[in-house]
Amino acid sequence: ESFSMSKTENNNQKKSIKFKGMNIIKANIKKVIDISKILRSSFGPMGMDKIIKRSDDKIIITNDGATILKKLELKNEITSIIGELSRSQDEEIGDGTTGIVLIAANLLDQSEKLIEKGIHPARIIEGFEHAADFSLFYLETISKNLNKKNNIYSCLLFTAMTAMNSKVINRSKKKLAEICVKAVLAVSNLERKDFNFELIKIDGKIGGNLENTTLINGVVIDKDFSHPQMPKEIKDVRISIVTSPLEPPKPKTKHRIEIENIQNFKELEKTEQQFFREMIFQLKKSGTNLLLCQWGFDDEGNHLLLRNKLSAVRWVSGQEIDLLALATGAQIVPRFNEITSSTLGFAARIRETCFGTTQDRILIVENCAQSKALTIFIRGSSDFILNEAKRAIHDALCAVKNLIRDNRILFGGGSAEMACALKISTEAENCIGLKHFVLNSFSEALKIIPLVLAENAGYFSIESISQLQNRQIKEKNPFLGIECSGKGIRNMQKLKVFESLISKQQQIQMAVQIASGILRIDDNIQIQDSEI
Repeated sequence: ESFSMSKTENNNQKKSIKFKGMNIIKANIKKVIDISKILRSSFGPMGMDKIIKRSDDKIIITNDGATILKKLELKNEITSIIGELSRSQDEEIGDGTTGIVLIAANLLDQSEKLIEKGIHPARIIEGFEHAADFSLFYLETISKNLNKKNNIYSCLLFTAMTAMNSKVINRSKKKLAEICVKAVLAVSNLERKDFNFELIKIDGKIGGNLENTTLINGVVIDKDFSHPQMPKEIKDVRISIVTSPLEPPKPKTKHRIEIENIQNFKELEKTEQQFFREMIFQLKKSGTNLLLCQWGFDDEGNHLLLRNKLSAVRWVSGQEIDLLALATGAQIVPRFNEITSSTLGFAARIRETCFGTTQDRILIVENCAQSKALTIFIRGSSDFILNEAKRAIHDALCAVKNLIRDNRILFGGGSAEMACALKISTEAENCIGLKHFVLNSFSEALKIIPLVLAENAGYFSIESISQLQNRQIKEKNPFLGIECSGKGIRNMQKLKVFESLISKQQQIQMAVQIASGILRIDDNIQIQDSEI
């Protein structure tokens, strides 16, 4: 009797452990679905914006998925995984973050239904990975290559415009897309397909409108000359970059100078003057006509620079100094006595300019000698517009870069996802057993993209998806998708809604990785430091 009771208790314990594991998987799935509900309404060209209030009472208004996930400060272990993976997608590909979360959440939603049918998570993961490989191969078969028959510049332009479609600034997307394409082509080595995005600086000032945004062939410094009487334009610029202040040296420890009489004071003044003269002499000797200083200098140093016909800029940020050194070929010098003609950088011209009736001034260093440094200078009516434009331009730059790296394109509007879903559904019909159920679930999960596009565009989403599915099958056209401006289902190839193949493949791979990773977690163990 005692043996049978212990056996029963053991069986109950095993059941409770199993129940606990499935409970955790379902709880994790719910957390991911909750995040996808936040992002769902911001997806696509007609997506809505989110207001995010930060701890310092500042607000951010955006519909960019990566920004929303970054600012949400996800502290839960599962949700932080979503944030990290979406951030890596944003850094590597630049676009498609919201789509990844939507597909991953729908895969997990379908997984929960399969688990309730008794299918083990390991078998679900195996089926999803097989379906993902099948999808990647099928996307390659329906992709189009850019070649000399196509207008390659035009395709790059439409790809950049597609990346900006879902942003607030889409009314000016053509002007901004042209700027992005020109910027990427300027810093690209097309033979090696190499890109140096460090040479592209994105900056902006409040005022004007987005149509006033310009591409500057040089580096913009958000400063003005240190003295108002210095010339506002210098040609044949010879630049010295110094990271020490233009002032007499000071001991690093605490010190005190006691002056007992006027003779001591004159000796101190004479010593200071000598230090200043040596610094100015070193600048003149090297041939410098523009000093860029990371630190400041007092009025006496400023006056001596003006008197010796040397222009100067003080309090230049470290990021701007690094970019200028890279662009002009100047060496960053820690002390004035190390300045020589070999440490100089060169540029064709530097000029100071201001904006409208405001007192905001900037310096523009043009035609740098060493490399093709560019600045996309944005104008906008508010901080909100400027920040959204910066995010949109970043996404467009990455989209153009991806298309140059791999010149195969797909078409938007959910056409590629629906075509994949239909192909996988056909494959599932030829399978039996668990594989049939898992492939069908994967097919249903991919349909979330056209469904949400239709939903956010104000269509009857179920009806739109049904029509899209039937037309793709009937017309055998994988390029039909949801046109969000009120015209229903259209041919995305004719509308020139381009997306790079590499971006779409990465979205599916990343979504499957998220879903697989979360399905593998069946317990949450917390260990105190004292227990290690």
